[in-house]
Amino acid sequence: MVTIYHWEGGGLKEVPTLTGACWVNLSDPSTDEISRVQELTHVPREFLTDPLDKDERPRLEIDEGVTMLIVHVPYHEPHENLIPFHTLPLGIVLTQDNVVTICNRQTPVTSTFLDQIRRVCPPEDQFRFTFQLLWHSAILYLRYLRDIRQRADMVEQDLHESISNEALMRLLNIEKSLVYFTTSLKANDILIGRIEHTRQLDIPDKDLDVLEDVAVEYRQALEMATIHSNILTGTLDTFASIISNNLNNVMKYLTSITIVLMLPTLVASIYGMNVKLPMGGYEHAFAILMGVSVLISLIVVIVLARRRFF
Repeated sequence: MVTIYHWEGGGLKEVPTLTGACWVNLSDPSTDEISRVQELTHVPREFLTDPLDKDERPRLEIDEGVTMLIVHVPYHEPHENLIPFHTLPLGIVLTQDNVVTICNRQTPVTSTFLDQIRRVCPPEDQFRFTFQLLWHSAILYLRYLRDIRQRADMVEQDLHESISNEALMRLLNIEKSLVYFTTSLKANDILIGRIEHTRQLDIPDKDLDVLEDVAVEYRQALEMATIHSNILTGTLDTFASIISNNLNNVMKYLTSITIVLMLPTLVASIYGMNVKLPMGGYEHAFAILMGVSVLISLIVVIVLARRRFF
């Protein structure tokens, strides 16, 4: 889908075609839509197709006066049985007159960017427009990280009550989300550092201040993601130890019961042989032997209880 926005009346308004400096947003575009945008903006085709690759890494590329940034932005997966949060590559292409964004899905970054009027500027101010878009991406990272922490706390409470495979898988999926976030934020931080020191861009000082704010937000998000990831890794290791310890306790309990039950069985087995045995002709032999067996079993139970086998 292709959407074109023009700055009118202090805000971005959707227009049918390019009229002056515009923002062109492509989300999951078709081949025809890519060709149409290429004709309108004269952008190299690879600048419009590279960001559609989900494995594309954050990078900066400048070719014939056209600048392309690829950053990773957060994305929320609505299906609970999948990884709840992951990242997508978002391409930002700066031409002489327009700003073009490309993503293989409808990313919430562009949606929140349109809603926050205070943090939006005309597309003709390209660097500030781009940096404010990156700022919204960083804020979305922070919002999702708080959501991840709340989800992890809820799963941990469920695990404290009863350890289940479903809860452990949910916790594992949350940990995968944090790994995606941490990896993407590190790559984005390197990209921002390169933007700050690239002389080819000739960024005004006032826009560099905005970029510094963006860098601070990304580093904060990276620190939060790293902390949450370490905590979650430790939590999973702890629950794995608890499961192993519970299994050991069960095995110890079953072994103790086996030892207790083995003693009467041993006595009964001996007196079940077809040979002459003590008290063979005594009428109360059975009761005496059962009593002795029970007594021995009770002694073993007391010994094992004192050693905390039960």
